Amino acid sequence: MSNPRPDIRGHAGIYLRGLMMGACDIIPGVSGGTIALITGIYERLVGAIGSIDPASLKHLARGDFASFRRDLESLDIPFLVVLLAGIGTSFLLMSGIILSLLANHAVGTYSFFLGLILASAVLIFLEIRSPGVATLAYLAIGAGAGYLLGGLGNFDVGHSLPVLFLTGMVALCAMILPGISGAYMTLVLNQYEFMLAALRALSLPEIVAYIAGGVTGLLLFTRGLKYLLKTHPEAMLALLTGLMLGSARMLWEKGSLAGNMVAGGSVFFIAGLVVVGAVEYLKRRYAGSGA
Repeated sequence: MSNPRPDIRGHAGIYLRGLMMGACDIIPGVSGGTIALITGIYERLVGAIGSIDPASLKHLARGDFASFRRDLESLDIPFLVVLLAGIGTSFLLMSGIILSLLANHAVGTYSFFLGLILASAVLIFLEIRSPGVATLAYLAIGAGAGYLLGGLGNFDVGHSLPVLFLTGMVALCAMILPGISGAYMTLVLNQYEFMLAALRALSLPEIVAYIAGGVTGLLLFTRGLKYLLKTHPEAMLALLTGLMLGSARMLWEKGSLAGNMVAGGSVFFIAGLVVVGAVEYLKRRYAGSGA
């Protein structure tokens, strides 16, 4: 009879990694994918997500249960379920904490987020091997688009289920892009605090709409985004850098409404820079060692 303890220990390790990924994914500016890389499960995660085939839904709709069962057997379901459980637990725990920080320490919190975003943008730009005039042009286009996008926080588009669905599409697609945080895109689209409150209250309609939008976006746009990153990497990286720099306007404006960002947020801004630098150092160290 086999000993189940190694499986239990393995699942516990995956769950803890999910907790760490969730804690980062819910904070704008830090990617849970980076944590997956640092903790040694990135390749397994990419493989598990890549094995998800939209054709499985066709098999299910047609009543072809034999093919659907074979599709399920090809997935790393225990890994995904345990990892998602850890991420979900972290979301529930962290949502209340971040809401409290935004309510009671808005200047410091937005300054910290601003440090995270600007440091992440610099790291993305440093991935460009040979920046030139065309690169700077794409950077400017991205910055202009980001500046306009950052202004959406000044418009009340509401929090209807269709709006949350579209936000989920954008946010989860952003998570497959290098250095882009899905939580940050949720913040830029003015849905961040609302979704934190929905998570804290376990409001299922809003949560389901957001997740359904994310899954739809991944199925529709993942291949296209990966193709662009592969065929036009410098242009895409420059656009992403500009997008993050331009949209950072929104963090400054939100923080400034609560107080003096320079006087009250400098330490937290530097802390944000340090956190991203530390995560990048660990990523390079562990990726370089093959961990």
